[in-house]
Amino acid sequence: MNWQTLFEMQKDLDSYILAQHDLKNENVFDKKVLALLVEVGELANETRCFKYWSLKPASGKEVIAEEYVDGIHFILSLGLELGINEYAPKVKENEQDLTTLFHHVFQSITTLKGEQTLAAYYNVFDTYVTLGQKLGFSSEDIKNAYVDKNKVNYERQNQGY
Repeated sequence: MNWQTLFEMQKDLDSYILAQHDLKNENVFDKKVLALLVEVGELANETRCFKYWSLKPASGKEVIAEEYVDGIHFILSLGLELGINEYAPKVKENEQDLTTLFHHVFQSITTLKGEQTLAAYYNVFDTYVTLGQKLGFSSEDIKNAYVDKNKVNYERQNQGY
């Protein structure tokens, strides 16, 4: 997948949001980190992978994909904050269960908040892409879901979300 295209789309969306909310001179990195953590939690909730006490199945693939790409939006946005506009995936060994992978994603995001380095950023991205693969998403699935959600995000901004 050409991640650079998604970075460009995200840059346009970020600029639009910052202009809409008059935040061009504000540092929103920590807010984006928290937003990413919340989105990952919402994704975990839809997978239900940790709900050992419940028999209810996971949400459908489309719902999970939409939650997953919410995280991609914030990961791309954080990369742009760090001056990064490209990514070459280094998918990690994914023999771990979903719960363990979610823990790794949360840990990598927390590390990024403290370190804000290229290595920490790429670790977040790699771990999240690994999670996506474990969830059954192809690069094409991710791209299509991202493009669809990007349109929704613009519509929301235009409606005063």
